[in-house]
Formats: sequence, C-alpha cells, structure tokens
Amino acid sequence: MINTLLANANGATFWLPVQASTFAEVHDPLFYFIYWVCVVSFVVVVGVMAYFGVKYKRKQEGERTSGNRGNFALEVGWIAVPSVFLLIIFWWGFQGFVMYQTPPANTLNVRVTADTWSWSFRYPDGTVSSELIVPVDQPVRLTMTSESGSAQGAVIHSLFIPAFRLKRDVLPDRYTVLWFEATREGTYTLFCTEYCGTGHSEMNVPVHVVPSDEFAERLAALDSAPDGMTTAEWGQQLFAQQGCTACHSVDGSRLIGPTMQGLYGSTREFTDGSTRVADENYLRESILEPSALINVGYQNVMPSYAGRLTDGRLDAIIAYIESLAD
Repeated sequence: MINTLLANANGATFWLPVQASTFAEVHDPLFYFIYWVCVVSFVVVVGVMAYFGVKYKRKQEGERTSGNRGNFALEVGWIAVPSVFLLIIFWWGFQGFVMYQTPPANTLNVRVTADTWSWSFRYPDGTVSSELIVPVDQPVRLTMTSESGSAQGAVIHSLFIPAFRLKRDVLPDRYTVLWFEATREGTYTLFCTEYCGTGHSEMNVPVHVVPSDEFAERLAALDSAPDGMTTAEWGQQLFAQQGCTACHSVDGSRLIGPTMQGLYGSTREFTDGSTRVADENYLRESILEPSALINVGYQNVMPSYAGRLTDGRLDAIIAYIESLAD
C-alpha cells in the first residue's frame, strides 16, 4: 500500500524503476516484502534493546543483576519466527527463479553479441541492429555471447535492463540465455554492468518496446536513414552507437586507432611494408576485416564487424568517414 502511494506516474517507486516486464511484477513484491521485514525487524530489535537499556540500567554502585535461568519458549520463538520468514522468502524467490530460467515455447529468438564496446542484436530474419527492438506482450529469448576473436582478447560483459529486472553475464566462447516479456511500450536503457575497458561507459543502448503490429516495420526501417537525416548524418549516429568513438577520434587526436579526420583519400602505411589509398573499398575492408591491414604505429585490436552491420548501415558509416576528409 505504501509502495503504491510512493509510485510516480510511470509506476516507478523510490527504490525501483518503472515496471516494464513480467519479471518486474514478480520481483518487486518480493523485494518490498524483504524490505519491510527488515525495517520492522530493525525497529523492533533496536526498540527492545533501547527499552531494556533504560529499564535495567544499574541504579546504584555495586548493584548486581538478578539470576537468569533462561526462557526456553522465548528461545524457540526467536528461532522459529525468522525461520518461517526465511522459508517464505525462499519459496517465493524459488518460484521466480524457475520462471526466470524457463523460456516459453513461443519466444522471439534474438542473438546478442557484446564487443569492445558495443552491442549487436541479430533477429531471425537476419536483420542486425545496434539497438534492441522488441514487441510488447511477446516473450523474447536472448542468446548471448561475447566476441573473443579480436586482438583485444576475451572480455566479459554483463547485460542489464533495470526496467525489466534482468541481468546476466555475457561470456566469451560460450552462450548464456535469458528471456523476458515486455509489458509496457516505451524506450528503456540497456547497460553493461561488467567493467570491460575504456569504452565501458559507452555500452548503454536503447531498448524499444513497440506494438506488435509495428515490430516488422521497425525492423525493416533499420537499414535506411531516419526521415530528415542524410546518409552521412545517419553514419555519424551509427559511428557513436557502435562504440567507434572509444577508439577513433574525429578531430585528429590520437586514440587507440587512427583518427577518422582526413582518413578518406589519404595514403596509409601498413606494418607489412605496403601502402594503399584509403578509398571506399579500403574503408569497407577495414571495418569487416580489420586484421588484414594494420596501420603503422597501431596495434591489431579492432574486432571484426562482419555480420554485425547491414549493407545500408555499413554504407552510412563509410559516408560519414568520407565527410571527414575535408
């Protein structure tokens, strides 16, 4: 009752964000049950301690306490009552755990790849997105792994969507799976909660929960620039969403990888002694097969984006890099 009164217009409370999945509806009552048990227990224990401290305070010098032979019923009580609460919490939590671990049969399967430092979501029709888009009121199953093929090495990530009450580690060389059913349309935030390097803070991406009849249309629109945006402007947006800014500057400053300013049309020198003009084909190859040609003065640390960018998105990023040539 108190939690309902404290909730804001979005259904969020003082302690928890908005409820936007079926898991939140199971998780939150248990959270507040434990919370209020702790609050009441704290008040009772501290209150009794304070009362006894005053009532049985030594009144005069040399006063001795009376003999205490114990109280068997009281001792049984303070063991039995907490045990009952622990059993309630265990059973309640176990039911949620079983639900969390058992995806329904009619789920939408999405493949998730975490990399340094971006997320990639692949849908059953082959569409790839850097943002998670799901239909409302439909179970979604995420099969997740961390990209381990880059020279950066195997990195552990962790997918966390607070509004859905979801969190699970994303590991290299193996799959982890979780599922959810979004119940509220809107845009939420997905975080990486496992520190994974200098670009860790840039791994926050939107989660769009859309009406079921708009879902296919939203996926189809992923391969074209949004209305009112040029291809190069869309490429700039994608460049940031894919985490490219963590390694490549656009102002000429030196980071982990070469700057994009003035890159297009310049002559590049590589560690194998060869040179090449940075044209469209070079940019495409460098994004899809970054280990093929390593620029002098830089390490082979960039992951491959092959299979993670549609042709339309790849073209947009290349157009943005070309726009930085001047």
